[in-house]
This record gives sequence, C-alpha cells and structure tokens, in this order.
Amino acid sequence: MSEDTLEDLLAFVEDELAFATSHYNDSYLDRRVSSRMRRTQCETYEEYFEVLRTDADEQTALLEAMSINVTGFFRNPDVWAGIRTILRNVAGSDDEITVWSAACADGREPYSLSMLAHDDPAIDASTVRILGTDISEPALETARRGVYTESRTVDIQEQLEFLDEYDQYVEVGDDSTYRISDDTKRNVSFERHDLINDDPKSGFDLVVCRNLFIYIDNEYKQPMLETIAQSLRSNGYLVIGKAETIPPTLNSQFAVRDARLRIYQREPTPESSADRAEPDASR
Repeated sequence: MSEDTLEDLLAFVEDELAFATSHYNDSYLDRRVSSRMRRTQCETYEEYFEVLRTDADEQTALLEAMSINVTGFFRNPDVWAGIRTILRNVAGSDDEITVWSAACADGREPYSLSMLAHDDPAIDASTVRILGTDISEPALETARRGVYTESRTVDIQEQLEFLDEYDQYVEVGDDSTYRISDDTKRNVSFERHDLINDDPKSGFDLVVCRNLFIYIDNEYKQPMLETIAQSLRSNGYLVIGKAETIPPTLNSQFAVRDARLRIYQREPTPESSADRAEPDASR
C-alpha cells in the first residue's frame, strides 16, 4: 500500500505541481521524498501525502528538494582545464563566445565560466556571453545575488584556488561570505528553463550540463540530449559529468573529443550556415 501511495504522490507532483517525476530514477525520488518525510516528522507515505496535498509551503519545499542543486566552483579541476581549451579554441575563430550552463543550480558553474574567461589572456572576456538556467526559482534567486557562504562541509576558498588570483573576481568577506564581482557578473544572465519540457535554444558554442543525467531514466536522456544538440551550433561543444555518457543512438550527432573528461563536439550538419544565428536566450 505504501508503494502505491508513493506512486500516487509522485503522480500528484507531476500533474499538479508540474515537476516531471516520471523522468527521474525511482531511487532518487524516493530519497528526496524520504528526506522531506523526516523533516515533517511523517512516518508513512500516506501521512506525508496528506501534508503535501494541503500545505503549499511543503509543496515548495519538496520541489526544491527534488531539484538537483549539487554544485561548486570549478568542480573537477581537470574538466575545467578542458573547458579552458574549448574557450580558447572558440575565441580563435569567433567574434562572440556563447555558453549555456544548463541545470546550473545556484550559479557557481556559470560564474566559474565567467571567471575563467576573465582570467585567460587568450580570451577576450568582453565577447563572452553566458546563460545559466535551472528549474528552481530559489536557486536562481541565489545565483542572481551572487553571494555564497562557506559551511562546515564546503570550502569555497579551496574551490576557487583553481585560479591563482581569484580575489580579482570574488570579494571575500570577514563572515566567510564570497561575493561575485560586478565585472564577473556582467557576462552572466539567468533564467528558468526545464531541460525536460521546454524548447531547445539556439546558437551556442558550448553547453555545459554536468551531473544531471545520472538522475534521469535512460528513456528520457535521449530527448534531453537532442534538445542540447539542437541548441548547439555546428561544431559546438558539450561537456557532461564524468560519470555520464552519450547514448549510442546519438553518436551520429556528437563526436568524442575527450572521453575521460566527457567532452563532445556536435557533428557538422547541412544547416551549418543557419547555426551562426544569434543565441536565443528568450525561449
């Protein structure tokens, strides 16, 4: 009966709260629901479902818990060395560099991209445009503020040490807060976008979408990656998480550029000339 109730609960979240639970792994969803049950002191799915149906604040809390907000500055430094190379390659052939940080959580990844562009003398940072998107409005609010606080489990200073002189881009406060500088923020914009349900974008040189697909059921990975493929210019790059892979059915759209770092490149298409259109950040 409890398993049936969990299915009903997840159907309620999908149908009434517009979160696509059917696309995510059951184990991941169960962990998120169980976490909220502990917070609300509910011992059964039935008891929690009653709370969820009647409490708007708990609906918001569950949606936030289901959103994937694991992030950090320059997470996996070896991958960021690869991203630096991509940005240099694009800078050598384009007037403008356009980057989409998809499922960006609280904004640390797009800000890392901006800092990297400012820090590298081979890249003209004034030509770099970065769009960060997520489905979580609270996470996007944090991203737009650009202020982060160190905790007992997160050493922000250690993350930022990927750059030798990171203090040019981040103001460090006495209260262990890290405020992104205005120059760094100027290259970055944020908007809500659901990679599962929303339309593709267009015209990006690089899409970074890391550590989302490990939570997604296999049958839904392909349409999400097709959305990304349609959002990239011909020969544009894709970086995914180190534990993730491109499904074989999409091998014709992406070529492997660095298997260890999970860097791929979109294969040229007959519509290559159309790919030079300006990125559509309004869709």
